Amino acid sequence: MTNEQLALKAVNVRRNILKMTHAAKCGHPGGSMSAVEILLTIYGHEMNITKENVTSNNRDKFVLSKGHAAPVVYGTLAEFGFIPEEELLTLRKLGSRLQGHPNMNTVEAVDMCTGSLGQGISTAVGMALSNKCHKNENRVYTVLGDGECEEGQVWEAAMAAAHYQLDNLVVVVDFNGLQIDGDITKVMNPTPIDKKFEAFGWNVIDVKDGHDLDELQKAFEAARSCKGKPTMILAHTIKGKGVSFMENNAGWHGVAPNDDELARALEELGGNN
Repeated sequence: MTNEQLALKAVNVRRNILKMTHAAKCGHPGGSMSAVEILLTIYGHEMNITKENVTSNNRDKFVLSKGHAAPVVYGTLAEFGFIPEEELLTLRKLGSRLQGHPNMNTVEAVDMCTGSLGQGISTAVGMALSNKCHKNENRVYTVLGDGECEEGQVWEAAMAAAHYQLDNLVVVVDFNGLQIDGDITKVMNPTPIDKKFEAFGWNVIDVKDGHDLDELQKAFEAARSCKGKPTMILAHTIKGKGVSFMENNAGWHGVAPNDDELARALEELGGNN
């Protein structure tokens, strides 16, 4: 799939993130919107996942370690036909498959239940290590939040991944600089995240614009060529990307738009209603 096609999908994913959180009257739009291009690159370029092999273990796997950003996963899966787009509006509803955090027991294309921060990357390390033990060439991808990197479990996982030379593992840190309580450097400063991963023995790639599909694709290609160590891609992003009154605003971490805000946001994004 071309990056021009993915760019069009990015608009629709953002629109759907807003629509589903609005319908649910809750959820996490800000950090979902910052990760849109990251997930589209993973599903559109990187992973060998199809509707035909989705239930198979013999394919690449994805773990959303920042599990509260589930709307970006559901929006992305809808773009690639894994779930019906009309089902997105059931987000967080009683009986819906699409709960507030990804559930592998209800959605076939979800590879891990996540939500407790730090546990997703730990699971991804286990998946990558299992592939190595079974001489399985498939790869594992995971997306972390920058605030999530305040969790000690993240660094235990980072240490293990480097120790076992998991060059089949790619971690993307969605570095938007904000968490629920504000600026990450003021809440509990985890920076410099890149230098920390380097110190643990990782290959680190800095992506200055985490919304630039070309730059992201090059970073993932570079990760594939790295042997003997796992790769961390530090993607500099904007929380609430695409909507002026949401961008770089920590208040939109876990608040759904009301009717007026939804209308304004959809008008800014453009695309099809």
